[in-house]
Amino acid sequence: MRSASLELPSIPRWSFLCIGAGALGTYIGTSLILAGQRVVFLVRPTTAEVLRARGLRLVLNGMTHTIPEPLLVTSLDEALTRGPYDIGLVTIKAYDVEALARDLLPYRAALPPLVCLQNGVESEAILARVVGESNVVSATLTSAVARPAPGEAVLERLRGIGVAGDHKLIPPLLAILNAAGLHAREYPNAMAMKWSKLLTNLLGNASAAILDMTPAEIFAHPGLYAMEVGQVREALAVMRALRLRVVNLPGTPLRPLVVLMNTLPLCLSQRVLSPFLSRGRGRKMPSLHIDLHGGRGQTEVDFLNGAVVRWGQRLGIPTPINRVLNETLLALSRGDLPLTTFQKRPEVLLDLVQRAREESYTHERT
Repeated sequence: MRSASLELPSIPRWSFLCIGAGALGTYIGTSLILAGQRVVFLVRPTTAEVLRARGLRLVLNGMTHTIPEPLLVTSLDEALTRGPYDIGLVTIKAYDVEALARDLLPYRAALPPLVCLQNGVESEAILARVVGESNVVSATLTSAVARPAPGEAVLERLRGIGVAGDHKLIPPLLAILNAAGLHAREYPNAMAMKWSKLLTNLLGNASAAILDMTPAEIFAHPGLYAMEVGQVREALAVMRALRLRVVNLPGTPLRPLVVLMNTLPLCLSQRVLSPFLSRGRGRKMPSLHIDLHGGRGQTEVDFLNGAVVRWGQRLGIPTPINRVLNETLLALSRGDLPLTTFQKRPEVLLDLVQRAREESYTHERT
């Protein structure tokens, strides 16, 4: 008879509703299926057609895992006929969350608690209007995942998932995520976790999209590196006003990085941190560049740099660098400016930033 001390904890089998099947949804949803969990994917009809034809594919350590017949639904009515669900995973882009909330509202009584995996710090509040604040679980993915084709995800670098909140489902959820190899870790403060992730989303992201340059090129340029550090320092000022501490995220030692950025002279911190920051971004271009140059017509910049600006305005904290990056990328996304305006022209962007900082300083003085 096995000793009680050696018995493995039992992993519950849950039913998940995964809203979206992009890189994030495919990676997490397929990992859960491979671990014996039930996952229903709510996707657009065009996406469902593709996934029914080719299934879901997840590449882990060079090995391809295929789910040939995933459970797919294309409407909330159809999704609820496949329930009930223990929990929902919201894996769509941040700019689609407001529309999703409107669609979810008539079904609020039948919805499970929702795990909010969006970048930025504002999606939780939107979902809370539908299911209530107590039924929204904050989460953030730090693993690097690529999406070569619809329904296919490639894990490029395993770091993990942060989960925060005081919901009673968090302990079993963590056990399930870890059994699926997702390296989940619990955090006591949801806002500190999400703002810390926001810092990582800022670095080499909007600038890469605007300038059509790689993060490595940006971090190697003295003026652009100073701009990158400046936008992070603005976000840190907002965090301090909110009394939020920077936390280390799964596989991401963020606190020492921030200390070095804030204490070392720029020339020295650039020499020390540039190689680390470039490696952290991996070989693919960052998300804002992919969305802008992929012709999607929108990016998440307003939920990243724009969030820093909005919170800065509420708290009376100037954020001129984030404002320039946000407004410039929004203009490029809308087609108000041609993509060639800043392409490989860092001096043009840096001139805009310098003028914005001078205006902000003058406004503070008066």
